[in-house]
Amino acid sequence: MGKNLVIVESPSKSKTIEKYLGSDYVVTSSKGHIRDLATTGKGGLGVDVENDFKPNYIINKDKKDVVKELKKYVKEADCVYLATDPDREGEAISWHLADVLGIDKNLENRVVFHEVTKDAVIEALNNPRKIDQNLVKSQETRRVLDRIIGFKLSKLLQKKIKSKSAGRVQSVALRLICEKEEEINAFIPEEYWRIKAKFEKDDIDFVAELEKYKNKKIELKNGEQAIEVFESLNKEFIVEDIKKTEKKRHSKPPFITSTLQQEASSKLNFKAKRTMSIAQKLYEGIDIGEETVGLITYMRTDSIRLSDSFISEAKSYITDKYGKDYVGHVKVSKKKENVQDAHEGIRPTSILRTPESLKQYLKPDELKLYSLIYARALASLMASAKLNATSVVLNNNDYLFKASGSVICFDGYLRVYGAYEKQKDEILPELIVDEKLMSQDIEKTQHFTKPPARYTEAKLIKELEELGIGRPSTYASIIDTIVTREYVEVIDKMFKPTDSGILTNGRLIQYFDSIINVEYTAQMEKELDEIADGEDDYVHALSDFENKFEPLLENAYDNMEQIQPEKTGETCPECGGDLVVRKGRYGTFVACSNYPTCKYIQKESDEVKYTGENCPKCGSPMVYKKGRYGEFEACSSYPTCKYIKGDKQNEPKETDEVCPKCGSPIVIKKGRYGEFKACSAYPKCKTILKKK
Repeated sequence: MGKNLVIVESPSKSKTIEKYLGSDYVVTSSKGHIRDLATTGKGGLGVDVENDFKPNYIINKDKKDVVKELKKYVKEADCVYLATDPDREGEAISWHLADVLGIDKNLENRVVFHEVTKDAVIEALNNPRKIDQNLVKSQETRRVLDRIIGFKLSKLLQKKIKSKSAGRVQSVALRLICEKEEEINAFIPEEYWRIKAKFEKDDIDFVAELEKYKNKKIELKNGEQAIEVFESLNKEFIVEDIKKTEKKRHSKPPFITSTLQQEASSKLNFKAKRTMSIAQKLYEGIDIGEETVGLITYMRTDSIRLSDSFISEAKSYITDKYGKDYVGHVKVSKKKENVQDAHEGIRPTSILRTPESLKQYLKPDELKLYSLIYARALASLMASAKLNATSVVLNNNDYLFKASGSVICFDGYLRVYGAYEKQKDEILPELIVDEKLMSQDIEKTQHFTKPPARYTEAKLIKELEELGIGRPSTYASIIDTIVTREYVEVIDKMFKPTDSGILTNGRLIQYFDSIINVEYTAQMEKELDEIADGEDDYVHALSDFENKFEPLLENAYDNMEQIQPEKTGETCPECGGDLVVRKGRYGTFVACSNYPTCKYIQKESDEVKYTGENCPKCGSPMVYKKGRYGEFEACSSYPTCKYIKGDKQNEPKETDEVCPKCGSPIVIKKGRYGEFKACSAYPKCKTILKKK
């Protein structure tokens, strides 16, 4: 055993760091958190609410062997360094390690580095500090707050409406998605028309669009207005005005956690969870032949600051590779609230490690993400692109049409970031004022305004960040939760709330609107930051929340309507009670309504007895079922389809017609939009004639 023990979170990071240090050091990992709140005590919270919210921590079952091994290492070591991740979560893990392993929390043994490189690690070991108790308390407050809300709200919703869970931040994210859906459903399209004229000069085609009439903006609301304008035009246009300007297009700052997730989603089609997983590997260390090294800085950050050493190195690289004209200015932004500026933006640990030089060492997706991070960081220090922009106004009987074009005259930062931020030249021919142009074609087209688009993953992350909801490091898990809980479904890469999501959101708004909302959730983030800065304390923040939350919870238990399980129409063979459809961990199942007095659960083998026919409503196989009045035939897709044979209301009505395809009788069926005529041989024949 060496004299010095270094404990990190990740096994792969420990292997990387161990190669940097001499034989006097042993590097091991805690493999993440070693303990969490218990699920015992009042309400299973693991928190003594009545005793200043005292938490009760227990070692995770899967970490008992890890803790045992760590204790052995600590006992044999002369000095222990806690080198967990450089954020509040990492600070809390260091505190838990010290507490469990019997390490003095007043020692200066906490080391922090933002990149896994030899220089950074050695510098951190030479400058240890004490564990920051304010950061620990901030993380602990968040954990206890989320436990109280998550456990208590989830228990309520499971009992009342059979929802799976609720959470402080996930429920606000769901609310945003549901509110967007309400906007879409309430949207009424408005008609408008556009008129464009097409031209060709010097083998260059271009288009001008109607914008004004007698210098006043014109809007065409219907076809009659469009026809009136269209008939007032002729093919001859006169160039009335030409404006040429030089515009600059500035590079964007280096990535922070949220912008990395957004850009990786839109440019690489990576989900946030995938992005963070790959970034973690790039941060912890990759074997690149001559060494194992972290390729990027810490990927959980909301600061765009870059170190002086990286800026100097990058500017020299830009000068040598592209020339002095390509060197830009350092991006400085106004400090937002909640920004932990001790971090840097996400950048490569060395600008000399180009994506091309690492291609043989990285997996395809790792190379894609590293290339994106590398290009963004380098481009942020490069000069702006310059464009020559031209706008031309064409007059036709006082109707003014505008054509625009732009040409890149200096690519600047686009030299390295152009693959992710394409700029297409729109070329206009050389024109002079009062010149006459003959239009090749004038066309009028009808359009309708479109409803707001649903949230994509990138747009939802951007919205959460702008509203101050959650932390960048939590966005991936928030999205994963609402999808896996089936509160939202992903359609064409966009989030649409499910019936369960809409119901859950509706009940939360009805009974918890004052705390499950954007403003209150953002305010809680500010309070957590104040605790981290030593300006607020754990007990005060939690007491303030509890005083708001408990009366709302009590009211919801008293007044929220409880949804009863759906009856199948069958009776329990053991007690005679109604059989109902229930939701469980593995899906729906049929059980006795008298649970827990009667614990009968219908076995799948008991449930399925096919009749040999198909349901005339949906085409699913028909099955025999038993009800209080004996056996009957019903659709096997119940409760999605509730067809029962012999129920006159559901029976297809016969007609005198026959199917033109197969010759079977045509019947009248009922669908969600009313009655329609279809072939009785469905699903073998899917002929539909027309609505009745």
